[in-house]
Amino acid sequence: MLMAHPAVLTDLLKQYASLEALHAEHGTPEARQRLEDVSYTLCIATGTRDVESALVAARHQLPGARPLDDSVAASV
Repeated sequence: MLMAHPAVLTDLLKQYASLEALHAEHGTPEARQRLEDVSYTLCIATGTRDVESALVAARHQLPGARPLDDSVAASV
């Protein structure tokens, strides 16, 4: 799977957080569309199907974001 560059993920996470803080989902049509666009791009960049999963995946892919105990991974 292709991985998005950390700078791209960081920018998308910042945009999403800003739009969420401004309650874009209840704002103007342009604000709602921008939130949908950023959400969609996050999903594409992380290979996920919903924005909640995309946010988790994007944060997990950033350098230094991995926990020492990666217990989510399947054991071999």
